[in-house]
Amino acid sequence: MIRGVALDMDGLLFDTESLYWECGDELLKRRGKSYCKQLQQQMMGRVGVAAMQTMIDFHHLNDRADDMILESNEIFTRLLERGAQEMPGLGVWIQHLRDHEIPFGLATSSQRKFVEILFRSRPWREELAFILTGDDVTRGKPDPQIYQLAAEKLDLPPEQMLVLEDSQNGCAAGVASGAQTVAVPSVHTREQDFSGVTLIAESLSDPKLLALISS
Repeated sequence: MIRGVALDMDGLLFDTESLYWECGDELLKRRGKSYCKQLQQQMMGRVGVAAMQTMIDFHHLNDRADDMILESNEIFTRLLERGAQEMPGLGVWIQHLRDHEIPFGLATSSQRKFVEILFRSRPWREELAFILTGDDVTRGKPDPQIYQLAAEKLDLPPEQMLVLEDSQNGCAAGVASGAQTVAVPSVHTREQDFSGVTLIAESLSDPKLLALISS
């Protein structure tokens, strides 16, 4: 029985992956390189220095990760201020959780300051039972740390928590935590490996996903 839900953010709730792509591409073009699908997949879910070091290693750059993070943050903040679209079915999913009185929170690899920008005008921001970000963990996805913390925040054993993710790394983290994990792939992640998940949903309003809560 599912008694609580932990939600990823990027690519699941909001279409920010295209912004991350634009940010990564601008950052790399300044160095004569370009962003690509393979690099995107490797970076998804990783946090801070680990994420940036993945980019540095991929392109054999001489930059320091800390310096590139500062530069990346400046680019991404500018892009994010333009806004990000909600993913299909988000309103239906949030209302479904409300209707069934299921507590839900956020478990994202993004920095907290980006979360605050995205949730500025979201009326259900105050309904979140917790907000965990990349600033709250030392090991990013696919490590299960963030979802282990989410289960603690919900005061539930992991097997009674549902994790929703759009990426391979995120789903691997959910599965490793012991939570029931559902993949909701975006256009950027459809070809990734979602081994071990309970379900691969078409969208946040997929009847098969909704049935996991109502059953």
